[in-house]
Amino acid sequence: MTSYSERSSSQVVEPRIINPAVDYHDRVRWGPILAGIAIALGTQLVLSALGIAIGLSAGATGADANSVSLGVGIWSIISLLISLLLGGWVMAQSCGPMTKKTAILNAAILWAATLALSSWLLASGISGAVGAVAANAGEIAEGVQQGGVTLPDGVTNAGADRVRDIAGNTANAFWSFLLGNLLSLAAAMTGASLGARKPRIYA
Repeated sequence: MTSYSERSSSQVVEPRIINPAVDYHDRVRWGPILAGIAIALGTQLVLSALGIAIGLSAGATGADANSVSLGVGIWSIISLLISLLLGGWVMAQSCGPMTKKTAILNAAILWAATLALSSWLLASGISGAVGAVAANAGEIAEGVQQGGVTLPDGVTNAGADRVRDIAGNTANAFWSFLLGNLLSLAAAMTGASLGARKPRIYA
């Protein structure tokens, strides 16, 4: 027979009800995104100026004009990758703890905003001087070697061969532009993933 004391010593454990915590805050962090854009644009300007200065210095010393133009084009893509990689990393570092998916989402927005802002700056003429020099670095180097520099504002009375050359160069420029933008998107996402801080778990 079970006594009263024995029955009272047994404890009844009720099941714990856990309510899932719902995260309601926005995943897009505009403050860090703007900081990343500023870093990306500033780095791009500095690296572009460095590449153009080196290219023109090489052209002044007698380097081949085609080599100078190719080198400046390659450096433009590399500088774009470096600037967006750094911009994505700074953006993620300036945010609070977040997952890599959130970091990649913010990096994609940073990349698109940087691309749109750069296009607007180029179209409005604010960075037109740098763009003109970079696009015509080979002709500038050749002109320096020949004693004169002329930036082509337009092409008139061009023959069929000249038109084909212009079309080919334009196509190559746009393919390079597309490839550079896709690589820069990957660079921004990589930088954000590297800079993302994981939430701390306290026991």
